[in-house]
Amino acid sequence: MNVESIAKWLTAIGVPPEVISIGAEADNAWCVLRIERQVPMSEDQLRQETVWEVFWREQGNRYDWACFSNEQVACNYLFGRLAWTQVARGAVGLLPPKES
Repeated sequence: MNVESIAKWLTAIGVPPEVISIGAEADNAWCVLRIERQVPMSEDQLRQETVWEVFWREQGNRYDWACFSNEQVACNYLFGRLAWTQVARGAVGLLPPKES
C-alpha cells in the first residue's frame, strides 16, 4: 500500500474521502505528508532524508502525529488506525456465511 492506493483502500472499507488528505494538510482530515529534510552527518555535511508524517489535523493543530522512514509503513499505519475505527463503530465486520 502506498499514497497512490491508500485512498482507494480506505474508501473500500467505508472511510469518507473527505477525511483523508494525501500530500497536503487539511483541517478535519487524516493527513499523509512526504517530507524532505536535511540531517546532519558531521559539522559541515548534511544528507537528504525522506520521511512520511501521518496525523489528524483540526483547527490548524496536529494530533496523533507519527513519523515513518518508509511510505508503505506510514500508509499501513493509517489504514490500520482507520480500519479499527470502522470495526469499532460496526461499519466493517465479518461477512455472513454463504447459504448453500
